[in-house]
Amino acid sequence: MEEDHSSSFSGFVEDGSVDLHGRSVSRAHTGRWKASFFVIGVEIAERFAFAGILANLVIYLTDVMGESTATAAKNVNVWSGVATMLPFVGAFVADSYLGRFWTIALSSVVYLLGLILVTLSASLRSLNRIWIFFFSIYLVALGQGGHKPCLEAFGADQFEENDPVEKKHKSSFFNYWYCGICMGTLLGVTVLLYIQDNVGWGLGFGIPAVTMAVALFIFLCGTRFYRHKLPGGSPLTRIIHVFVATFHKWNVSTSHQEKKKVAASAETGVLKFGSRRQYLPTDQFRFLDKATVEDELDYDCKTTRNWRLCTVQDVEEVKAVLGLSPIWMSCLIFGVVFAQSSTFFTKQGATMDRKIGKFEIPPASLQSFINLTIILLLPVYDRIFVPIARNLTGNERGITFLQRIGTGMFISILSMIVAALAEIRRIKAAKDNGLIDMPKATIPLSISLLLPQYILFGLADVFTMVGMQEYFYDQMPDTMKTLGIAVYLSVLGVGSFLSSIIILVIEKLGGSHWFVNNLNKAHLDYFYWLLASLSAINFCIYMFLASRYKYKNAQNNISYQEESCRERTLLPS
Repeated sequence: MEEDHSSSFSGFVEDGSVDLHGRSVSRAHTGRWKASFFVIGVEIAERFAFAGILANLVIYLTDVMGESTATAAKNVNVWSGVATMLPFVGAFVADSYLGRFWTIALSSVVYLLGLILVTLSASLRSLNRIWIFFFSIYLVALGQGGHKPCLEAFGADQFEENDPVEKKHKSSFFNYWYCGICMGTLLGVTVLLYIQDNVGWGLGFGIPAVTMAVALFIFLCGTRFYRHKLPGGSPLTRIIHVFVATFHKWNVSTSHQEKKKVAASAETGVLKFGSRRQYLPTDQFRFLDKATVEDELDYDCKTTRNWRLCTVQDVEEVKAVLGLSPIWMSCLIFGVVFAQSSTFFTKQGATMDRKIGKFEIPPASLQSFINLTIILLLPVYDRIFVPIARNLTGNERGITFLQRIGTGMFISILSMIVAALAEIRRIKAAKDNGLIDMPKATIPLSISLLLPQYILFGLADVFTMVGMQEYFYDQMPDTMKTLGIAVYLSVLGVGSFLSSIIILVIEKLGGSHWFVNNLNKAHLDYFYWLLASLSAINFCIYMFLASRYKYKNAQNNISYQEESCRERTLLPS
């Protein structure tokens, strides 16, 4: 991760980046790894704090709040789903109004307040614990909604896309970013879980609050090194604009587009910051091209925003967003599988022999093996696999985004198969030892039996999780990068919701015995086989969609104003 200054073509960054006060920034003294180290450090601290809430949440709800296993799993999935859907709100605010820096700062304060309330609800028994606890964890989710997508996009912003060396470093950034996530999570699921299980929940929740305060301090310390991208206006407004204009021009012929005589009026005052890469016209979703055809009503329009006419750039950006939708939907089953590591996997481990000598392992701490696998393998992937693959494929990333995602999906199928086989063996051990009707008894079977499924989860994450982050960030339009990270996070959020829905449907269809509180009588193996089957079917669909996907094609260093120079063809109204 060494700095390389040989790529500097001028003294200033040329991608429109500015400092906190809106001034041009020096390439040599801002951004790159010197800035991204602060961002990664903040993420390590934030993930440590978040792991202290999520990893043991199902245990807290069942053992302290008295909820059933199925209810606790559904509550965890719903909360996790909300936590990974709220980034859409944070992304919208950052891309439209506040910018990433101020959104991160404000959401960190909300995050910290939520963690303080979680600590109070666990420490002061006189409070209405259930109400305070659920309010506080959803406040944490709200804070994370602004913090999570903006921080990752902000870190990637520190590398200039137009600089070949910095572009290569940006690809490495996503690997080390996720490595940092796993380091923080690993510390959380070991240190904090041990404290929560053996010392007390108050201290176990209080440490994350202190850590989040430290994270905010670290973030502010790096202010003078950061490169900032100014907000480019509401992406939602531009998307709606394209569809409204298309509706108005539904009966207009697009033959003019085929002759490259496309009207594209510049939207003065809406897109007013710096420059963005311009998309080349594509053949996808050609019905949207109608929005760029100008007629007499458009020519006579004197309003600031003509809702009947769009620029070619805006139409192509909407096409790019729509083009991501099939891949996003085909990633959702992976999100369902991902949700299991913090719910049913943890409950499985709680029934098994967790002792190593005199030390008893908290069941949720096995999640640390997912993170440990990632921490060990991501540097290998970045430093060994990518250079070798680059020489073989000619792709600067070694393999494409979608190839990387698909590889992890295949490994996730194997993880569900291994989990089902491990559960069959666990239930058999309970029967053989006469423990079927003794849910509190420890089954004489080492918890290490579950290690392979956790390790496979980690290996799948090395490919799919990092691949999705880079894919959705890279393929989103330049003014919607934060939204791209939110789209990636929503895969995990919707996956958590789908996991809850699948459990609910199974229970309604008479499969409630799969999830009874006594796991020795339950059939989690059936559930894992179902997920393995769904994942295999989904993988085939994904392969088909990935083979048809067209990566975006954009030209660099084209300003907004250049669109106004495009040829116009006036059509009769």
